[in-house]
Amino acid sequence: MEPVLMIALILVGILAGVMGALFGVGGGMVIVPILTIGFGLAAKDAVAISLVGIVATSVGASSVYVGKGISNVKLGLFMEVTTVFGAIVGVFIAMYVSNLAMTVVFSIVLVYSGYRMIVNSGKDVELTKEPGKYHMSYYDETEKAYVGYNIHNLGKGAAISTVAGVIASMTGMGGGTIKVPVMNMYMDVPMKVATATSNYMIGITAFAGAILYFVMGEVDLMFAGSVAVGGFVGSMLGTRISAHINGKSLRKYFAVLLFVVAAIMLLNAGGSL
Repeated sequence: MEPVLMIALILVGILAGVMGALFGVGGGMVIVPILTIGFGLAAKDAVAISLVGIVATSVGASSVYVGKGISNVKLGLFMEVTTVFGAIVGVFIAMYVSNLAMTVVFSIVLVYSGYRMIVNSGKDVELTKEPGKYHMSYYDETEKAYVGYNIHNLGKGAAISTVAGVIASMTGMGGGTIKVPVMNMYMDVPMKVATATSNYMIGITAFAGAILYFVMGEVDLMFAGSVAVGGFVGSMLGTRISAHINGKSLRKYFAVLLFVVAAIMLLNAGGSL
């Protein structure tokens, strides 16, 4: 592989890693379009490489977030079970529903979630030191204090995560774009915890997919290796940036990201991209 190409792929991975660590979306929405449009790869090859990059991003970010106690591992594992179930259901539903219809529905959900996050951007969640049934806490470096929070609506969160899995598997977009708003707005999980927990969950899902592609011989190891190196480095940068951003600002930035993703998906479905 030419050095220039390798550097370009590493830079792609770094960009994806930063976004993944900050917003808990994995970075696939960056890697796949760039590899297909900019590097001329087939969509299947780009997805396989993206999954390897997402694993690297998740490992890098999770090693920091779990170590600092920001990721809620128990919540992540609980929601990942329902998400995986939804993803399996989505594969079968995709046989009967057009991709355009699901893309439109998914885009509407993203826009609505972004709107809600903008409207309620004045606060993150109601933070409390009162121990509830599902009380947790983490050290917020921007607040210079431990932040306590109580998780609510576990049943509703699990149900919506199932829907997130269905839509994600049908549209090819990561479930983090739905799970992060769900955890934050419906389950009262602070934004930083939601994105950190999503990073943890995404790694599990991406690893399973990456292994399957590798076994089938669909992974270009040189491309994937370069993207993975960049993804890991980018995730480290992203965790450092996240430490200096408060939850309120992160909500606003995430809402903008949802609008951008919705627009890209609609343009792609309409044949403009």
